[in-house]
Amino acid sequence: MGLLLASASPRRQELLRLITKDFTVLPAAVEESLPPALSAEEAAQYLARKKAAAVSAQHPKDLVLGSDTMVLLGDQILGKPGTPERAAEMLRLLSGKTHRVITGVALARGGVLRSFQSETAVTFYPLSEEEIAAYVATGEPLDKAGGYGIQGYGALLVKEIAGDFYSVMGLPVAQTARMLAAFPPANP
Repeated sequence: MGLLLASASPRRQELLRLITKDFTVLPAAVEESLPPALSAEEAAQYLARKKAAAVSAQHPKDLVLGSDTMVLLGDQILGKPGTPERAAEMLRLLSGKTHRVITGVALARGGVLRSFQSETAVTFYPLSEEEIAAYVATGEPLDKAGGYGIQGYGALLVKEIAGDFYSVMGLPVAQTARMLAAFPPANP
């Protein structure tokens, strides 16, 4: 029995290596749609649970870790922009404001599913059009929730954070380590 990471995110892999080097990457093939009645605050944990459960159904003896990160400005979820134009729009929205980053984490094995979420407040400096264009030109924001990566060039946009830095990267390391340690042992 091993630990399976139900995510292809290189950042989550890097962060999980701070806890253990003994894991296998097996991304969950799930539709990331959300039920209409679900609040924005619940979305990250919902998707983390969905990913962990999907991989666990195929590998019930393995411990599966699923995770998802949401960037919220008010009640608006800012996903991965995908295009430079959308990334620039998101950065304009975040400019000079405080937003929330919520990362949900779920562990599943043999029908047992546990989860938590971590919330961090991130405040951006007011950004000029030149700063936005320069950051978008790096290509970094295209595949990141909210259109920025705090661990890369996006660090230049951030005035302050209140909460777990690693949660903003995609995996709250200390809390995840404690959850892994406390997860019930596998049944023989």
